[in-house]
Amino acid sequence: MNPYRSHLPMDRPHGFTLIELMVTVAIAGILVAVAMPFYAAETQKSRRTDAKTALLDLAGREESYLSLNNTYTTTLNNLGYPNGAAVPYTVGSGYYNISAINITAGGVGAPPTFVIQAVPIGTQVNDQSCQLFQVDNTGRQSSTNGGGADSSAICWQ
Repeated sequence: MNPYRSHLPMDRPHGFTLIELMVTVAIAGILVAVAMPFYAAETQKSRRTDAKTALLDLAGREESYLSLNNTYTTTLNNLGYPNGAAVPYTVGSGYYNISAINITAGGVGAPPTFVIQAVPIGTQVNDQSCQLFQVDNTGRQSSTNGGGADSSAICWQ
C-alpha cells in the first residue's frame, strides 16, 4: 500500500460543487438583506442616547447656573463648555447638534425658563422617528418625528 495515497476511493469527489457554493452564497445574501434594516434601526436608536444625555447634562448645568446667578444663560462658556463653544454645538459622537437654547427672562411673579433643543446631523438625519429632542426647565422631555408629530413616548424611553 502506498502511504502517499488517500485512504478514500479515487472515484469519490472532494470539495463542494458550484451549485452547493451558489446556494450557500444565496442564503447568506438573504440573511444579510433581512438583517441590515434591523441593524440600521437599532444603530439609530442607540445614537439617540447622545442627544438625550447632552440635553439632560445641559439642563443640569443651566439649573446650577440659575442657582448662582438668578437667571439662565445661552452662553455655553458660562456652563463649563470649552471657550469659543457656541450654538449649534455638536455633542456626543457627532450625530446631534444642540441647535437652540431659548431663554425667557421671567419677570414679576414669573420665573425664568429655558427650552433646549437637539437635532440630528449627518447620517442620523435619516432617523425620521425622532427628529427633534427638547427638554425644558421643568424637566419636561419631548420629541417630534419627521412629520412634526409628538414622538416623546418612543424617543425618550
